[in-house]
Amino acid sequence: MTYTTILVERLEQEKVGLITLNRPEVRNAIDYVLRQEVYQAIAEWEPDPGVRAIIITGGDKVFSAGADIAAMVNQTAHEAFNRISLWELSAKMMSSRKPIIAAIAGFALGGGCELALSCDIRIAAESAKMGQSEINIGIIPGGGGLSRLPKLVGIGKAKELVFTGKPISAQEALRINLINKVVPDENLMEEALNMAKDIAKHSSVALGLAKYALENAMNMDSYTAESIENACFSLAFASDDQKEGMKAFLEKRKPFYQGK
Repeated sequence: MTYTTILVERLEQEKVGLITLNRPEVRNAIDYVLRQEVYQAIAEWEPDPGVRAIIITGGDKVFSAGADIAAMVNQTAHEAFNRISLWELSAKMMSSRKPIIAAIAGFALGGGCELALSCDIRIAAESAKMGQSEINIGIIPGGGGLSRLPKLVGIGKAKELVFTGKPISAQEALRINLINKVVPDENLMEEALNMAKDIAKHSSVALGLAKYALENAMNMDSYTAESIENACFSLAFASDDQKEGMKAFLEKRKPFYQGK
């Protein structure tokens, strides 16, 4: 597929897929086309055993300043509902069996913050500013900001971010568990790639099962979540990767996983 709003790279040696938002003229504002293209890139890598982890970044200046307001201002409710929404992209990212890392520099506001929230791990440069700014233009978050945010930072802090619309620094985002790590700007992509490589060395079967169980545990009672965890644990024993991993451990060698 030819992309117009993102750059897509498959790092074969590292087994990592890299998606770079590429609308610098509007600070990587998220419109329908960008949502569709990120969705499609993730979907294309889903069955690919050569991609075991994905990085989403906006480059070294800005992650995403939010939704493309010019493209939304005259949109009807019907149009908003029937196009691939940020919520649908978020759902795709969460249901993907590939762990997804956000590498955040500069602004990640509104929909940009929600895009980062939909990733499994968030690494921020010291320059990063994050927040749910939708209240400033008379709307509310609609791509996970009201559902995923309080699970990460607590209901009180989530209300503060949503009700005030004010951005916070990378260090504050780290303090409240909105992100996993803060690094110097010049080290952002190196850090994200190193983490992706650490993830990608493992079995894609095990990674997919672990992500599935963790995502479901976020929204279930403990008994149901633990039942799904046990089922996923048991399913791992149906894979060739499980046999290879355990044999490699006993033989004191590195495993060679094939995603089967």
